[in-house]
Amino acid sequence: MRLTSKGRYAVSSMLDLYLHQEKGPVSLAKISERQFISLSYLEQLFRCLRNAELVRSVRGPGGGYLLSRDATKISIAAIIASVNEEIKTVRCAKPSVGCLQGVRCDTHQLWASLGDHIQSFLDQVTLADVAHNTDKERLSKKTEEYPLMQKI
Repeated sequence: MRLTSKGRYAVSSMLDLYLHQEKGPVSLAKISERQFISLSYLEQLFRCLRNAELVRSVRGPGGGYLLSRDATKISIAAIIASVNEEIKTVRCAKPSVGCLQGVRCDTHQLWASLGDHIQSFLDQVTLADVAHNTDKERLSKKTEEYPLMQKI
């Protein structure tokens, strides 16, 4: 499977936006600092995310970005697709062309089916789901550091 940093950064930056937007619009500079993604690269990603209507921008002092809809309505697949990224599990450029010099390889259907399963999974996972699991992970780490929190 091939998922480039473009798709990963889009998902990470959207999660960051979701986790920090409760106080208002989030600046790309803040996301850049927290996620270690260059500001110019974030600007490119957020242009795509805005065009896909996953985020909306707020201008002026205190401006930045907000999710354009509830995080339960934003799938990870939609985020990845918005930045023109595709989950590719087959070698061929086009299924009609074939994998090996115009001939479909013997394992083509296996890899194509895997790609379908991955796509289906990412269609079902929302930004809210990822945030929920992130919060659980953070709480889990805190309980390891502070055993008294295990009672929560």
